[in-house]
Formats: sequence, structure tokens, C-alpha cells
Amino acid sequence: MTHHRRRGNNGIDKQTSKAAAEPSPAQRYAAFKQTQFKSRSVASRFAKSMPFELDDFQIKANEALEAGDNVLVAAPTGAGKTVVADFAIYLAQERNVKAFYTTPIKALSNQKYHDLVETYGPDKVGLLTGDTSINSEADIVVMTTEVLRNMLYEHSMTLEALRYVILDEVHYLADRFRGPVWEEVIIHLPQNVKIIGLSATVSNVEDFSKWIESVRGDTTLVVSEKRPVPLEQHVLVQADDHTEPELIDLYRRDANGNQTDKLNAQLVNRLDQLDRKAARRRGEQRPDKRKGGKGGKWNDHSRKPERHTPRRWAVVDELNFLGVLPGIYFIFSRNGCDQAVEQCINAGLELTTDDEVRRIRRIVDEMVEGQLSQEDLKALHFSQFRFALEEGFAPHHAGMVALFRQIVERLFEEGLVKVVFATETLALGINMPARCVVVEKLEKFDGTGHVGLTPGEFTQLTGRAGRRGIDTIGHAVVVDHHGFIPATAAALSSKRVYPLHSSFKPTFNMAVNLLNSSDYETARITLDHSFAQWEANESAWQLEAQMETLRKALDGYEQAFDCEFGDFKEFMRLRMRLSDLEKNERRRFKHEVFRTQKARGEAFKTLDRRIAKLREEEREHPCRKCPDIQQHLKWGHRWAREMRELERVRNRYDSRTGSVARQFDRICNVLEELGYLQRSKESADSQVDYRLTEQGQLLRHLYSELDLVLAQAIDDGAFDGLDAAELASVVMSLIYEPRRGGGGEPRHYPGGIQGNVAVCAAQLKGVHASIAMLCEDHALDEMRQLDFGITDVVYEWAQGESLSRVLYGTDLTGGDFVRSCKRLADVLQQIAVAGPYLGKRAETLAPIAKQAYESINRGIVAYSGVD
Repeated sequence: MTHHRRRGNNGIDKQTSKAAAEPSPAQRYAAFKQTQFKSRSVASRFAKSMPFELDDFQIKANEALEAGDNVLVAAPTGAGKTVVADFAIYLAQERNVKAFYTTPIKALSNQKYHDLVETYGPDKVGLLTGDTSINSEADIVVMTTEVLRNMLYEHSMTLEALRYVILDEVHYLADRFRGPVWEEVIIHLPQNVKIIGLSATVSNVEDFSKWIESVRGDTTLVVSEKRPVPLEQHVLVQADDHTEPELIDLYRRDANGNQTDKLNAQLVNRLDQLDRKAARRRGEQRPDKRKGGKGGKWNDHSRKPERHTPRRWAVVDELNFLGVLPGIYFIFSRNGCDQAVEQCINAGLELTTDDEVRRIRRIVDEMVEGQLSQEDLKALHFSQFRFALEEGFAPHHAGMVALFRQIVERLFEEGLVKVVFATETLALGINMPARCVVVEKLEKFDGTGHVGLTPGEFTQLTGRAGRRGIDTIGHAVVVDHHGFIPATAAALSSKRVYPLHSSFKPTFNMAVNLLNSSDYETARITLDHSFAQWEANESAWQLEAQMETLRKALDGYEQAFDCEFGDFKEFMRLRMRLSDLEKNERRRFKHEVFRTQKARGEAFKTLDRRIAKLREEEREHPCRKCPDIQQHLKWGHRWAREMRELERVRNRYDSRTGSVARQFDRICNVLEELGYLQRSKESADSQVDYRLTEQGQLLRHLYSELDLVLAQAIDDGAFDGLDAAELASVVMSLIYEPRRGGGGEPRHYPGGIQGNVAVCAAQLKGVHASIAMLCEDHALDEMRQLDFGITDVVYEWAQGESLSRVLYGTDLTGGDFVRSCKRLADVLQQIAVAGPYLGKRAETLAPIAKQAYESINRGIVAYSGVD
């Protein structure tokens, strides 16, 4: 009977669910109207114009944008986030308004500019980077984020018709040096502008989205975890140089042949075998002590025997044999990338056909023609570079000039170069998908020491494996290396990714720009809107809860030690002050340096008098007479402990809330002291306000890390009397950042130690030192050091010398020299156009700065890669 009844119930359930599933006529009509509306929407028309079907996350983001929301899209590399950016531009064109596309680096800007010109034509698209300006008033303008920030501060008229801003690689705001610019843009953009943020998958993307919503209004977050091409993880090992390398799966496979999230036992066993083999090999190499050998260097039993590390050329050869090229081989060293290309050539590897060699030769010659002189090409070792390309290999790193990097990118995109040895800078946005990605080590040198890769970094690197529409599977390969453990690779390749943290902090230039367009209080409120402050406030609520708990505990203890003889809380505070003086103050005096022994003695005598006075007060306190004093003290000691904890937590809370605005206050104090700000008369409600002086207006137009040093040097007349080459050579000291250390000196100062350059350098050092001391007095971060390391090199270049001549005898790469010169040209241009704010120097310094700009921005430095 039960069985029969269950069948009956199932029948009723089916009928009920069928009835429920059947929509009413009204619902059917509403659904029809919605479908009709969607088919007429701009998002729908855009989707139909695409050569492929859009993914759900792209459709959702596009519809939200059309509905008037800001949109934040977080998805893996290669998932198609740029489709949403392309729709924003399409929507702007439909509505006859402007759209800006911002990127963190010029290479990305150039690439996006070419893509958009192909779609919309050169008349509709502009490009603005530090050194290039093309069709700047176009409806669609591609630019670096810094250019947009500067436009916002200058209140550019171009912004009036602006309605959409795409922030590509928006997670870059975590970058310590350039990240704050993203926050400035998000905060300062007019409210009628919608932002489209494209981000890697970060673990706290919801927090980031909530912050954007708090600053800019309704924001739709669209997250896609799905990779367009599945990624398989492997480890490449090799027993020794005489055996073939082996590619072993990092994860175990299931019955369907798909990788699971369980470590592959076969890999663990193979590594154990290789460890035992290494131990045996080491045992054979160690001299036999019984035969009188002293052991020498082999007598080190503490060192673990090392497995053989596969050679780079052997890794490439194996991957080529397995048919998983083209690939990007990440090596965290520029020299390592160059050496890897050389090692593959020396090993006799050839990855290209005769037809591909001809195509490579044609493209390279076409791209180089008319760009560089034969002498420059020789200085950059062009013939070796081209030979490697023809064999199918290329390096890609910041030490190369932009033209060479662009050649590599184009040849790789066209499938002609098969392996690119790259540093991690390639992982940033540049469109170079591959079938496989090789990571040489799971650690890198960060400038101070070797640190392990984070899951986010590993994800960013391996995310390039698997070309959409070409590969069914992407391959991420970790090469076996010193200290490699499979579990580390597994932890990095799991779905966990890094959180996004703000690197925002106010700068001198930011302060004067804010105060130029708003009053002091409004500027502080603006800074309170930063993601840095939002994060600090979010973490502060936990401290608030902790303080509330402590206050309740204190209330309980105060009730427990309530004394009818007197105020026991006052008695405990007295004892706490006494304890602090006896322990902490005495300890501090012991370690303090006094000018004389007499001064030391006086300090201790004063302390002893204060302690004696407090002891007397404590002895005379009425609560001393209470018969229950011991019981009260038991609760009192607990009260004192919790009171100290409350003070500690309160200090942490105060340091977090309003921390960004407090930093702004300290910056304003420094600027007021130096004469860049003048305090206005306090208003009736006693609110402080500032106005910019002429010096302040000059600082407002100088965008560089050492902006205040540059402005002060100009005001002090440090650059007076210099010619163009001399000015360029000394200004470089404010910009140049050597890869190792700082504070460098040139091989020689042009004109000798009594010459203009050396005298100006000494003045600059003095300006830097005085501002550094002032910053220290106001508890501001330490400034970067000046570096005169390439002063002589820049002087020669500004005098018209060739690239080969200026680089001769230095360890500078062409890429580093060009990049530093581009930044120098940008600052010289800022000085040149700041004429109205230079006062009496407008007639002298501004034209010299213009000449200096022209003498630096020539040849390979002037090359932009934009036709």
C-alpha cells in the first residue's frame, strides 16, 4: 500500500509542477515584451554584430552598462573581458558621446589604438601617451591612466562630452608606484561618467566593487571564474643530460582523462627516485676517507643532494617534440632570457620552416626600415636578434627597446616565433596567447631578496596558456628546480587568488591640485573616499567591536571594586601611572643619550621626585583605608589590564580611521612651511583653509615622484644659467632609477667638478636633503634618493652623440636608456609648458627646457611604434 500511495503522490506532484511551470497569459505576454525589448537593445545589436556568440558574463555586463550602471568585470586572462570594453565604445558611438580607453602601459595603449582604428577608422580614434598625441579630440581616445588623471586636474574641456571610461587592468591600482593614479581617476571623474573596470580575478573583488559603488553610484559586479580554454598543469623533470626530459602531470586524472585536484602520485614517486639517484651520484663523487682523502668540499653532509635541473634548450626541444608550442617561457631575469635564446641557438635547435624564415625576414625588415640608423642597429645587436627570430626564438623584457619588443609580439601573434623567453612584465595585458606557458622557478628576485610567487602572480603567468578558438587545452609547465616541491605548485595553481589592496597615498602634487579646485575640508572628504581609507575603515569595525567588548568588561570590574571609602578607579589610575614611571620611564632614560653626565643625573632626580610624589598620593588615598582593599585590588588589576588593552586598540583604531586625511594634513604643513600654500584667514566656524601661491601653481603642473624637489630647485634657481644638454643631464637625477641600489655618481661630471653640471648637482643634493629632513620632521615617508649615475650618458645623448657611442662602456641596456629618456623628455616638457608659473624664469628656463626636450626626444627615444 505504501508503495502504491507513493506512486499516487508522484503523479499529483508531476501534475502540480506542470501546472506551476505553465505560465499564465499575462506572464507569457510580459516575457514576449521583454524578449522584444532585448532584441531592440543596443547590447543585442552589438551581440549580433560579433563573429562569435557572447558568453553569459559578457551579456550580463553589457546589459548593465546599457541600463546606466558602472560595471566591474573580473575574469581570467583570455576570457574575453575586452568584449565589454568594446561594447562601451560601441554604446558611446550609438549615443554620440565620448569614450576613453585607459591602460597602465604605453605598449597596451598602442596595441589598443591599432585595434580600434581597424574597427572605427583613424578619424574616429585618438591616442594620448606621455610622448604621443594623435587626434586628441576624437570621439574614442586611448590613453595611459596618468594622462587622464592630468586632464582631470586641468579641468580639460575634452571631458565635457565624456560619458564612458574603460579602466583596463584596473587591479593595477595595487601597484606601489603607479597604482594610486587609478584611485585618483575613479574618485575625480565627473559623476555623469560611467566606468568599466576590467580586472583579473582577485579574491576581494566584492569589496572593491562596493567601494566603487560608494564613490560612483550603482555598480554591477560581473565575475566569471571559467577559463575559455581548460588549463592542464605539468612538471618537467630530467634524470641527467644524457636522458630525455619527462613531462609528468601535476594532478591525477579521473576515469575520463581530466585532471583532478589531487596530486599525481606518479610525479611524487618519480621525484623520489631522482632524489635517490642524486644521493647515489653524490656518494660516488665523495672521496673515500679510508684511502686517506680528507673529504674536501665533499665533506658537507648537511647539504641535500640536488636533482638534475633540465637545461632550457632541452625543455624547448621536448615541448616541440610533444607538439605543445608555441610557448612563453618565463624566466625572472633579463640576462636569463637573453642567455636562453643563445643556449637554444648553440644547441642547434631550429623551430621554423624555410617559408617561415622568409616571412620573418620580410616582416622584420619592414618594421625596422627607416626607424633606426645602421649604427643604432649595430649597438642593439640587431643581427643576432634577427638570426634568433629566424630560428624561432626571441627574448622579451624591459631591457629591450620598444621596437624590438613589438617585432617579437607581432611575430609571435602570427605564429612565426615559437618560443618567447620573457620576464613577468609580459604577463601584463599584452595580447600574446600561447599553447603552453613554462615557469622556470616558483620564486623570483624582488630587488631585495628571493621571494616565492603568489597564487595571483602564478595565475597571471599561466593564464596565457590556451588560445581561444585554436587550442582545446592549454598547458602550464613548471620546470623541476632547486627546492621544488609538487605541493607548492599545487597550492599556487589552485583557485585561490591574491586580494587587491590599495597603494594610495596623498602626494605633494595631489595636495596642490585638490586645493586648487576645492577648499581644505572638501579635499579631506575627497581623500576619505579613497579605496585605501575604505579598506582601513572596513577593518576598523572589528576594532570597534573589540573596544565595545572591553568597555563592557571594564564596567563589570568597576561595579565589582566599587568602594564606599573613595573613588577606586582614580586609585587604580594612580597606581598605573606610578607603575609606568617606575618601569617604562626609568628603562627609557637608561637607553637615552644625554649631552652630559650632569644632564643625565638631573633627569633621573626629576623622575625620582615624580615617583615619590605619586607614591605619597597613593599611600594617602582614602581607598587605602577600606577593609576590602585586597578583594578590590583583585578586580582592579584585571581592570588595569583591560584598560591598557583598550588604549592599545583605541590607538590602532584612531590610526586607521582618517589615516589618509591625516597624511594630507602633514603634507599641507610641509607645503605651507616651504611657501607653496598660504593659510587663508580662518572663517567664522574656525575652519582652516589654504590658497595656492605662485610656487604652488608651478608644483601643480609638475608630475614626477620627486615633484617637490624639482619645484624647489626651480624656485631656488638651481637650473639658472644651464644650457639644454646640462639641464637634461641634471634633471635626469630626479627620474633615473637604477635596477640595483640608488644614489649613484657618474663616471665624470660634464665640464669637470667646477663645471655647471657638478655645481647644479651639489645644489640639487642640498635641496633634496633639506626637504627630506622636513618630511622626517612631519612623519612623512622617506623620499627616493637622487641618482646621478647616467648624468654623463644623458649629456652626450643631448649633445647629439649616437646610441652606440653613449652606451659604450656602460652596463645600460638600450631599453633602460630609452625608457629613462622618455620619462626625462616628459618632465622637460612639463617645465617647458609651465612658463606662466615660472615667474621671472619664464623667459629663460622654459625655452631652454624646450630645447632640452628636443635634444633628448630624437632617434630611438622618439620612436613610439604608432604609424
